[in-house]
Amino acid sequence: MGLLIVLSGPAGVGKGTVCSALRSRMPEIVYSVSATTRQPRQGEVDGVNYFFKTREQFQEMIARDALLEHAEYVGNYYGTPRDFVDRTLASGKDVILEIEVQGALKVKEKFPEAIFIFLLPPSLDVLKERITGRGTETADVIDTRMNVAVEEMNLLRHYDYAVINDEIDAACDRIRSIVIAEHCRRERFMPYVTGMKTAIEKA
Repeated sequence: MGLLIVLSGPAGVGKGTVCSALRSRMPEIVYSVSATTRQPRQGEVDGVNYFFKTREQFQEMIARDALLEHAEYVGNYYGTPRDFVDRTLASGKDVILEIEVQGALKVKEKFPEAIFIFLLPPSLDVLKERITGRGTETADVIDTRMNVAVEEMNLLRHYDYAVINDEIDAACDRIRSIVIAEHCRRERFMPYVTGMKTAIEKA
């Protein structure tokens, strides 16, 4: 069974950038593409960055329980298609979800054994610069995102790990170390040891 790795944090913290860099370093991790009703940003591709849906299409997915989690954030829906995650984990591959904080907490209700990593900004000033630097948000939206970010950082207590995104390579190294350590947890090897004990007893 693969590990479900949930990477989240406030908007503008660099989740997408870190996740992309991490996947280039750990190509064995499978990225779960989220669905959203927000408009594509320049360069984003449907089915690669997100599955871009209308509100009606997204609500239909909710109605047929086709999402592992979903949340409405600053006027748009975000969610994780359920079937792909289940099938990939069952095949023994790790899956990484890059999702909003609300969505991560919903995943925890259904997958408490998942690995929850909260990405933090080096400072609020840096976070505001990153949100403003996108050039896609109005002043009102920026203020709203900053207020929400502070509220979301107070939810850190629900996560297993925290990583400061001060420098992309360093943040990736920390997350990679977390994944390696989780694969080495004692309980994951108990069936292996039990199997060896059984083989010795039968010999």
